[in-house]
Amino acid sequence: MRIATSLLIAVLLVPAVWLFSDGRATASSAGPEFVAFESGQVRPLAMSPDGRTLFAVNTPNGTLEIFDIATGNPEWKGRVPVGLEPVAVAAPSNDEVWVVNHVSDSVSVVSLRDVPHVSRTLLVGDEPRDIVFAGEPSRAFITTAHRGQRRTDPALANVPGAGDPQLTTPGIPRADVWVFDSASALDVPVRILSFFTDTPRALALSPDKRTVYVAGFKSGNQTTTVSDGRVCPGFDANRPCRMRDGSMSPGGNPGPATNAKGDPAPETGLIVKFNNESGHWEDELKRVWDSAVRFTLPDTDVFAFDADTLMQKAEYAHAGTTLFNMAANPVSGAIYVSNTEAFNHKRFEGPGKFAGQTVQGHLAESRVTVIAGGQVTPRHLNKHLDYNKLAGSPGFDLSARDHSLSTPLDLAVSADGQRLYVAAFGSSKVGVFPTASIEDGSFDPRTASEAYIPVSGGGPSGIVLDEPRGLLYVLTRFDNSVKVVELESRREVSSLPMLNPEPESIVAGRALLYDATRYSGNGEASCASCHQFGDMDDLAWDLGNPDGAVARSPIPINFGGFLTNPLLLQLLGFPYKLNGSGKPDDFHPMKGPFTTQTLRGLRYSGAMHWRGDRSVGPAGTSAFDANISFLNFIGAFQDLVGSPDPPTSAEMQAFASFQLQVLPPPNPVRNLDNSLTPAQKRAADFYSGTRPAAGINSPLADALGGKASFTCNECHELNPAKGFYGTGGNQSFENLPQIVKIPHLRNMYAKVGMFGTPQVSFFDAPDSGAMGKQIRGFGFTGDGSADTLFRFMTASVFRPTSNSGFPQNNPDGMRRDMEQFMLAFDTDLAPIVGQQVTLTGNNGAFANPRVELLLQRAAAPFYSRALNASAPVMECEVVAHTVREGRLRPFLYDPAAKRFIAADGGEPVTETEFRAWAASGQAVTFTAITPGSGARYLAAQ
Repeated sequence: MRIATSLLIAVLLVPAVWLFSDGRATASSAGPEFVAFESGQVRPLAMSPDGRTLFAVNTPNGTLEIFDIATGNPEWKGRVPVGLEPVAVAAPSNDEVWVVNHVSDSVSVVSLRDVPHVSRTLLVGDEPRDIVFAGEPSRAFITTAHRGQRRTDPALANVPGAGDPQLTTPGIPRADVWVFDSASALDVPVRILSFFTDTPRALALSPDKRTVYVAGFKSGNQTTTVSDGRVCPGFDANRPCRMRDGSMSPGGNPGPATNAKGDPAPETGLIVKFNNESGHWEDELKRVWDSAVRFTLPDTDVFAFDADTLMQKAEYAHAGTTLFNMAANPVSGAIYVSNTEAFNHKRFEGPGKFAGQTVQGHLAESRVTVIAGGQVTPRHLNKHLDYNKLAGSPGFDLSARDHSLSTPLDLAVSADGQRLYVAAFGSSKVGVFPTASIEDGSFDPRTASEAYIPVSGGGPSGIVLDEPRGLLYVLTRFDNSVKVVELESRREVSSLPMLNPEPESIVAGRALLYDATRYSGNGEASCASCHQFGDMDDLAWDLGNPDGAVARSPIPINFGGFLTNPLLLQLLGFPYKLNGSGKPDDFHPMKGPFTTQTLRGLRYSGAMHWRGDRSVGPAGTSAFDANISFLNFIGAFQDLVGSPDPPTSAEMQAFASFQLQVLPPPNPVRNLDNSLTPAQKRAADFYSGTRPAAGINSPLADALGGKASFTCNECHELNPAKGFYGTGGNQSFENLPQIVKIPHLRNMYAKVGMFGTPQVSFFDAPDSGAMGKQIRGFGFTGDGSADTLFRFMTASVFRPTSNSGFPQNNPDGMRRDMEQFMLAFDTDLAPIVGQQVTLTGNNGAFANPRVELLLQRAAAPFYSRALNASAPVMECEVVAHTVREGRLRPFLYDPAAKRFIAADGGEPVTETEFRAWAASGQAVTFTAITPGSGARYLAAQ
């Protein structure tokens, strides 16, 4: 149900909207009506304990939808505004529902008594995802990333596990579970538990609800990059060489040394994988690279802990690379984990003719992993696929995709423990399996698919079984609806559309990111195989194409003048033949390992890919045109996804129009008032200052090779009014084997977790030495081989001199400051966006200052081209909701008048009046929403 905002206002806000001092009905900040985040839903459906009510999160609308299912004919009963991007819901009782808000970093406690409304708001860590209830007394468990402003709030000073997330400290667990006493009126957790895996997503309970299971989301697969500086020069795989530290490298790159046309390939690093049987880091030739890796990756994915004592009981490794959801068998207690297993240790896209290998169509296998009896047993859901037969090749069976399931998300198990239901997000199906066949692996997808349940709308993300009524409820994200399926007939009997504020351009293009039935040859691969929910998979891939041709780059190159002067390169001691060919403007099709980049925030970032190699467009077009660059990804549908029928031009434009609107979330490290810490401020001053940070600050060098030195900001341009957050779009020569595009810096905090790097010539930092167990195998720089931002800033191009590079006086001090600044780097949205607080009669000491903070930021100017290309907006708008006169009433804050305007045309309300209402026992919830969305937000409630 998508209704134009103007119609919504006319229908829902009659007889008046909100009248500001000049008599106009308007939003309080001139930004877009809707901002897309593309948050992944985790547990989007829940049923009340008495089975009479169904709850659904309406992620784009920021609401909880309530359906009466008592009669067997579901009927929508109402909605409650919660936080931004709700992704999970749980109902501990018939009178209360808890909703996890992914962008708001909060949990909305919704009271269903009388008028449904938010009675409390619990503030948690960054990007919460899932929630369950267990233990005695009843406790709520919420997964979050190991970061976020709330972690260091003074109010949590006495909470075990709270405090500094230690983003620059090795060996720190990165998966948090916040534990709340669900019956307590206190809004602080009992404890914050941390587990040795990456940011978590899913939770599950044992049948007796005494054991809680938590799983890392993008937990990795024991792969890492060996930097090109640790690989012997040339492409002789059988010729070892000695490194500067005295260790031996087993040889050169496995090759081929050229593409099919004979163009010499650039020197690159390579991806290695830990072999748990041999105990060594190995490449595809089984060569041992232990001397080039300084850490271990235990790959612990799932953890079990006692719901009462909160002590860890067990941990399970190798459950999958990307873990989506979990469910317990209510009879046996077996845990089922929906996941995908990435094959990033395999190389190359394209047809695989010249090199004899390709990952086309075989990016990540869709699986359900069974954890039972202490054993971890992965089951490939699409084991019928023959990955050796590429789309369009002789013997390729296109009909195989009809039996495939892609991107398995939510899981449900029948009450008798006999049947498992799997929501296949990329297939528009719900897989149905006898649990015994999953546990013993006996299922055959070609016959098992006869029991699969097709659902309309696309993107099934959540499922709830209603066995007494013989029904299955399915939330379909693509059309933002709840589907009702009759279990016996496997027939969809009704569809319940939810209010959708997304513009048609977002809805129309979303499927191209996920749909593996229409856009892949085998029904399993999709763009989301690597870009889960439009983001990163935290891995590196070598997706060169040896069958491809060299292309020419149209992008300007910083330090480009040096590259046309061989004498200068020789004086600099550059050891490589740049780009393989020696030509600075070459894009060689064999590029080596590069980490997966996010698809969020692309609109003003220029050409795409680490080298900018998606920049080549029709004659006369700009090298910085993001739309053209995105359209160039059409080649990936055939070369990588394995589509026999790639998207049409119109479909590809729909994809671009969708994805270019998606923004990254606010920075969870930056202070909520958008201020900088002293360390961050020192670095920001250096960053924007006049001292060149890279290159040779010399008039002679400028004369010989053009501009020879650049400040931080001249390369990594920070100019929010232009939409630049670390990149102005140029390429740069960085003393690396290939020319790379200068990347943005908005999500550095999301790359933390790898610590340990051997010494290589590119960095002045010493060998880290053995670092022991770490969370991630990939860090910073294009190939992910730099473990920390600090190491990156010891690159030879930043070497301190009297007038360039980092300051000669305490350079490491400035590097540490710069590391902190980059972790808190500016983004398209102010850090206050999404933040909430519920003011009640007993929490004024905490809540009132937070209300003040929200209102202050609603009056603070903010530059962001994505929000307004021509003028600054405010950091946020603030809406308030409370129950008055027997109904839930929304208000929008007018920072000029310092009062709240009633959406229903009633009298304006002051902050003082809200405090009086709260003191009398009526909770008031304040939410900082994206600037410009106030009118749409209130109309959609």
